[in-house]
Amino acid sequence: MSWVWRPASPQEPQRRAAAGSTDSRGCHMLGYLDFVPQQRFQRTLALSPNGRMVAYSSHASGHYDLWIIPVAGGEPRRVAGFDNRTVRQFAWTPSGDQLVFTADENGDEQFRIYMVALKGGEPTEIGSGPDCQRILAESPFDPTGRFLAYTANDRDPAAQDLIVHDLETGGLRRFTPPEGVAFEAVSLSPDGRWLLSTGFRSNTDIAVYLTDLSNPDAEPGCVTSALGEGVFEPGAWAPNSSGFHLLTDHWSEFTAAAFYNLKTKSLDAIANPNWDVEALDVADGVRIWSVNEAGRSRLHAERDGSPIPLPDIPPGVISALSLASDGSLAVVLIDSAARPAELAILDLVGQEFRYLTDTRPTALRVIDPIVPELITYPARDGRDVHALLYRPNGPGPHPVLLSIHGGPEAQERPIYARSGLYQHLLHRGIAILAPNAAGSTGYGTAHQKLIYRDWGGVDLDDLDHGVRYLQTLDWTDTSRLAVMGASYGGFAALSCLARLPYSWAAGVSICGPSNLVTLAKASPPTWKTFVATVLGDPDTCAEHLLERSPVTHADGITAPLFVIQGAHDPRVPQAESDQIVTRLRDRGVEVRYDIYPDEGHGFTNRANELTAYEAISTFLHAHLIATGANHPEPLQTG
Repeated sequence: MSWVWRPASPQEPQRRAAAGSTDSRGCHMLGYLDFVPQQRFQRTLALSPNGRMVAYSSHASGHYDLWIIPVAGGEPRRVAGFDNRTVRQFAWTPSGDQLVFTADENGDEQFRIYMVALKGGEPTEIGSGPDCQRILAESPFDPTGRFLAYTANDRDPAAQDLIVHDLETGGLRRFTPPEGVAFEAVSLSPDGRWLLSTGFRSNTDIAVYLTDLSNPDAEPGCVTSALGEGVFEPGAWAPNSSGFHLLTDHWSEFTAAAFYNLKTKSLDAIANPNWDVEALDVADGVRIWSVNEAGRSRLHAERDGSPIPLPDIPPGVISALSLASDGSLAVVLIDSAARPAELAILDLVGQEFRYLTDTRPTALRVIDPIVPELITYPARDGRDVHALLYRPNGPGPHPVLLSIHGGPEAQERPIYARSGLYQHLLHRGIAILAPNAAGSTGYGTAHQKLIYRDWGGVDLDDLDHGVRYLQTLDWTDTSRLAVMGASYGGFAALSCLARLPYSWAAGVSICGPSNLVTLAKASPPTWKTFVATVLGDPDTCAEHLLERSPVTHADGITAPLFVIQGAHDPRVPQAESDQIVTRLRDRGVEVRYDIYPDEGHGFTNRANELTAYEAISTFLHAHLIATGANHPEPLQTG
């Protein structure tokens, strides 16, 4: 394998020994840490200009650092990193001898920009200044490498400005957004004339803006306003700067791939399936794109408009895609239920797929992982809800975990979820239902918009119908039922515990909002329009938001609860978890509350992540398996 295993810490052998145990026959019972991938990645990557190296962000060292690895295979090399900062975005300079990247501290999402040389040395900060959100453009450089494009809210915390930074003089050219629009820089055109950006109002209202940098008095202009409201997410430019590719739902509920011609101001479809096109890249006459078909990624490609064959790839989810400048190969970040996320190469000439990394943990070398069944179950109003159903080995009946994704505008997909936590719970005999309830992406805009200003309404009803579906299965034991979620999923988990009439055995909330009014008021200032559109305006909708808040119905929670929270969380502040924990403890409800002082919204520190997920596994096992004395333990490996 091409990835080099880091030396274990002095504590790790003891932790792994403690995580697993043996039964009376001396057979090994795999612990959670046996299921942990050897490394995890941020969901982005970048091919070098010559196509020979891949840059990525991995926490192989314990923190998410910047790494590179040869496309031909070989040992990776750490290029830059910090003990307390997470590398989030990165891009190669046009010369290919340096990388620019952003990093934030302890998950606070206050990103700073750095440059580092491949030959070595410490990163240097670009444009130092106050803490703020600096977001790199996807393709941030002009052809000369002199100008760098990014977005920042340094002028006004509530406004994301477009910035073109002259790296030679240090000068900034700044463009401010219209009221209610959050700018995000996308790229500089190949001729250096145009700055391409998006104007964000909500996840279903994203416009395209162009700025003519050759005009000293130019202002960003919306080029999609005549096409109406919708999603327009621009990507790769045509090599001659005549237009750009984009993803859009202009023609239907689903996201198509298209091309916008600057001269004719026309929008032409490239691929318009009845599923979402989720990624697209273009180089040297080759176009390659991925389609999200019921949660799984399917690749398509064409050369000069004619389809080209692709090598077979494992069934899974492609979360990042980059095409070499000569169109000969693509690098992908691919994840599946049966194998953790990996970097892989698609050789379009030799028709070969090969992994560039190997992150498989110990457990996957001794057992067969459980692959979920893609199902639908009926909900109200004649709708069907798509879901992933994981069934453990053995006849059952099995206790069940209802696992709810974040977002809510996101999607539960067949990946190696939560650093192996799903597979470990399945190994212990716990079934998992992971639904894509109202608000989820991937099933059309109408399904996605159902939850707008209706959190804890139609979505909770969909989750209720999910439990009813479980009750129809002869291999599930819904008297042993738990619920878990993170972010929005934490809110939904708390809502289930408080408002659905089931005898819940346990619940887990990871950075879950408990009070929608205080959540909306504390949201980042650049999110004001988004919050009002998707959640509700806390000034005009406070009564409705409070009625839908789990803290309002906290007296309905009787099940043991495990709450996990990052102290630096800028999206769901610690006060959200504090409120629900206080209310439950005042009533004598069993609550475990773990606060991570060096984390934000989710985990960036590997040790923290493993500690938290191992604790969740132990908590759920205690309340779903250990308490079910009349139910047999699952068979273990011998």
